Amino acid sequence: MKTITLIFGAVYGMLSVILGAFGAHALKKILSVERLESFETGVRYQMYAAFFLLIIGYILKFDTSSQRWISIFMIAGTILFSFSIYFLSLQDYLGVNLKFLGPITPLGGLLMIVSWGMLISILLKTEFKV
Repeated sequence: MKTITLIFGAVYGMLSVILGAFGAHALKKILSVERLESFETGVRYQMYAAFFLLIIGYILKFDTSSQRWISIFMIAGTILFSFSIYFLSLQDYLGVNLKFLGPITPLGGLLMIVSWGMLISILLKTEFKV
């Protein structure tokens, strides 16, 4: 799980840079300001997830199921959150109705929050023997 976490962290980081540049240059010409801001939110949170995964990939041993779930929740949450935002931002340009993705975005955000909460819990238990 450690290797998978680090790979996802690196891939998410690389994709954030690519998609951020794509948004700043190509999409700036075709999306409304509101849609572009949404797209940029997806990119920003994907980069946060990349840093998170790289950091936990180095500090956790992944010897418990809780530690493995921290990674799984962040990986899945980022896919649901950021990628649903990307598609929702592009739906007008693509000429398709993707509004069904709307409820998926907060579910992804919830998984990311749970991942952070689990990390806090593990750190408190490790540091303070709670």
